[in-house]
Amino acid sequence: MTMLKKQLDGPQKAAIFLMAMGDEFTQHIFKGLTDHEIKLLGKRMATLEDVTIPVDVIRGIMDEFQRMSSQMSGVTGKGLGYLKESLVSALGPEKAKPILDAIAQATDKAAFSSLKGVDSSILMDYLKGEHPQTIALVLAHLDHSKTAQILKELPEKLQPEIIYRMANLGMVPAGIIEDIDNVLRKEIEAMGSMESKKLGGVETVAEIMNHLDHTTENNIFATLEEMDADLAESIRQKMFVFEDLVLIDNRGIQAILKEITNEDLALALKTASEALRSLILKNMSSRASEMLLEDMEAMGPVKLSDVENAQQNIVRVARKLEAAGKIVIGGKGGEDVLV
Repeated sequence: MTMLKKQLDGPQKAAIFLMAMGDEFTQHIFKGLTDHEIKLLGKRMATLEDVTIPVDVIRGIMDEFQRMSSQMSGVTGKGLGYLKESLVSALGPEKAKPILDAIAQATDKAAFSSLKGVDSSILMDYLKGEHPQTIALVLAHLDHSKTAQILKELPEKLQPEIIYRMANLGMVPAGIIEDIDNVLRKEIEAMGSMESKKLGGVETVAEIMNHLDHTTENNIFATLEEMDADLAESIRQKMFVFEDLVLIDNRGIQAILKEITNEDLALALKTASEALRSLILKNMSSRASEMLLEDMEAMGPVKLSDVENAQQNIVRVARKLEAAGKIVIGGKGGEDVLV
């Protein structure tokens, strides 16, 4: 073993502090850190293996933390900006960040704001016993990726109903939000209130569904189509729009071009972005691209509804090819690896 003698930086002090506080405390802190912060602290902890840390060094770090904690409660009149500057200066940006994040969360007045820091598995365990309408309301306040993660872990029979209720939330009275807010405040964290606002909706649900893996997505749609086929189709249309073709690689674009008509393509590209138009044209032969541009020029003004119908025809082809495993659409949820 070797004795610790060199000057310690902020991350090293944080690592020693966590090691001194024990595994349970460290695990709790790690839940609120980013991957980068965890890696940084992990490296510092690794360098301390087989190193004897003097008791006076540990005591000094504990005293420093206590001083910083005391100072935090004494600068409230100067605002979060001053507090951030002081903590970063004293502890370094890495050690100051989790403390500042916790303070910001505690002072956030938005409804359900404290849920942002709650582990998804813990939140899922709590919500699964609630009424589906309550679950839908709470999930509508979270970011899309976290909602998708929680939704995936909920019982399969409950998933389509939650999506259905989220899509139909609409305007929610402030009183209802506040009542639920007050109950959750006692259970998880202190929460504020908010005015009535439009929650959920097809667009929100479509974004959430885009983060789900295909198994969960297919399970939800299978039941949702029985509950409300029109709603299911509306969500599908919002999940992948014509402009999203830019997310497909060259091989996928070429596969789509083989399945669509020149008439649909010429119409669809009328309102396409330059990026998408370029992607399409570069995956066609020189002669074919020239003919397509000539057709578009000769076409003249067309109805927007005709353009949208043509785009939907192409989107349906893309979905069909994706379902058959012939193309991959970027931006989907899940951890699939391409080989």
